[in-house]
Amino acid sequence: MAVEIIDQTRLPHAFVVVRLETLDDAAQAIRAMLVRGAPLIGATAAWGLWLAMRTEASDLGLGRAHATLLATRPTAVNLRWALDRVRAQLVGLPPAERAAASRKLATAICDEDVAINRGIAAAGLPLIRAVAGRKPPGTPVNILTHCNAGWLATVDIGTATAPIYAAHDAGVPVHVWVDETRPRNQGASLTAWELLNHGVPHTVIADNAGGHLMQRGEVDLVIVGTDRTTATGDVCNKIGTYLKALAAHDNAVPCYVAVPSPSIDWTLRDGLREIPIEERGARELSHLTGRLADGSIAMVALLPEGSPVANPAFDVTPARLITGLITERGICHASADGLRVLFPEKAPV
Repeated sequence: MAVEIIDQTRLPHAFVVVRLETLDDAAQAIRAMLVRGAPLIGATAAWGLWLAMRTEASDLGLGRAHATLLATRPTAVNLRWALDRVRAQLVGLPPAERAAASRKLATAICDEDVAINRGIAAAGLPLIRAVAGRKPPGTPVNILTHCNAGWLATVDIGTATAPIYAAHDAGVPVHVWVDETRPRNQGASLTAWELLNHGVPHTVIADNAGGHLMQRGEVDLVIVGTDRTTATGDVCNKIGTYLKALAAHDNAVPCYVAVPSPSIDWTLRDGLREIPIEERGARELSHLTGRLADGSIAMVALLPEGSPVANPAFDVTPARLITGLITERGICHASADGLRVLFPEKAPV
């Protein structure tokens, strides 16, 4: 038996399913971003523990598997959340029972992710309906999103795209401005591919076009995802999110963040100081993969040879720039008090 994933590094030019058969397969899939998106990273890590427990279910094997997977990506909190959750339930079991138990837990995490995303869809849909109600009949609601927080980033449905899909499926006219999201182009490669296949009207734009569109009144809402949100409402998401929030704030465009509860780090209060920002390899910025005129796929160099590269993968948007957090339990203010209303059992006192 194995775990099958979509190799997201091959999209949008090829749809390739990869089999993960070992712990090292799962770790490499996360590290090399064959799977990405905070919820999907967490789910894949849980399945990685199952793969490990099939061959080495001792306490030593469990500890090694947990540490191996935890080291793959530093920023998204879902990784640690899923690994700690599974380990906590396995440590009290005999090794002979751990493989079956970890498979059950990984399945539960996946099922819960789908339910959470449906909740985000239900909570966010009224926002889009309200904007549509203020526009001439048939005029689309223009939504700008950044990176990919769709079903490719989760087990299914997505977070930031969940209300968009719900609105489109309910007959509410929507149009999505899709940031290309350099350096890995996850908006242009993944979000655009998703929306195209779902039939949602959209337009891919350069990352720096968002502010211009907001100045012209061509953006009604900004909805993005999150890799880690603090207990006070600071949001860490794909690099460039902060700039979108600044532009939205300056132009009085509502800026919402779709936040599944496992992405909330209740131990942190200051995102700028406490969230580790992953620095990824230079090649993600210096090279780009695309389809050539003859149909072949090739990676090409973009930069002058020898130019140094810095590649921070995330930035932090302060809570003061965020209009609201869309969670599976409803929408709240981006603050400790706002989150405490929806999650009284988890929020620190």
